[in-house]
Amino acid sequence: MSLKKFSLLCLITFVITSCKNESNTTVVNTTTKLDTTKVSNLSNSQKIIAKTIAAHGGKLYNTAHYSFNFRGDTYIFKNEGNEYEYKKIYDKAEFTITDALKNGTFSRTINNNAINLTDEQAAKEINNLNSVIYFATLPHKLSDKAVNSKYIESTTIKNKPYHVIEVTFNKNGGGEDYEDIFYYWINTSTNKIDYLAYSYKVNKGGIRFRSAYNSRVIDGITFQDYINYKAEVGTHLKDLPKLYEANKLEEVSRIQTKNIFNLNNQ
Repeated sequence: MSLKKFSLLCLITFVITSCKNESNTTVVNTTTKLDTTKVSNLSNSQKIIAKTIAAHGGKLYNTAHYSFNFRGDTYIFKNEGNEYEYKKIYDKAEFTITDALKNGTFSRTINNNAINLTDEQAAKEINNLNSVIYFATLPHKLSDKAVNSKYIESTTIKNKPYHVIEVTFNKNGGGEDYEDIFYYWINTSTNKIDYLAYSYKVNKGGIRFRSAYNSRVIDGITFQDYINYKAEVGTHLKDLPKLYEANKLEEVSRIQTKNIFNLNNQ
């Protein structure tokens, strides 16, 4: 069998296993923002988050249009106020697959031909796409109305002072992993996120702690890479910095965004 025929067979098989009567899947639009201009109405944690968003890019996020590479795949995000479009583009054999999430509606194309997915398959791809964009554009989404924040304490990590903010999500608008709990350690001098941690319940649960590095500002917006550590399930998020300082966390991966381009300049 020739490579071309084999590739065509793979595509046909992929389409058959992916197809469903519905052409796309719609999810809840989570882009509605809190009005952070009315400072008097904000809690202490919300005020700190507002400063953090401003330090990382502020209003530039509202019209941001960037592409970047993550683990070999190309991602694109485009914001227009409360509207957005996210894309993941990758190659498989001789085919180019594009997953797109536009204002809550998901679609997939293979070589520009529309492909239908089951709800379960679409939900998985939506979650993956949202997750990559969420972490790449932190702290942009922390002003969404689905976000619940709480000031935990002030602390120091490696002799630098930090605000500690807890973030949880509403079930409505909080995505598939709305039960996850996040902690952010925000540098009181720079108002930027130097560390974050989260606990999750899927796949028997887990604890992760991330340390930011390779922070760079590209046309006004800060992008950061992270060293990803794990701790024993049941470890309180508040205790992770001490374990980190004592070198008692295990590195599991590096979260790296590469080849970042501002598409508004093209």
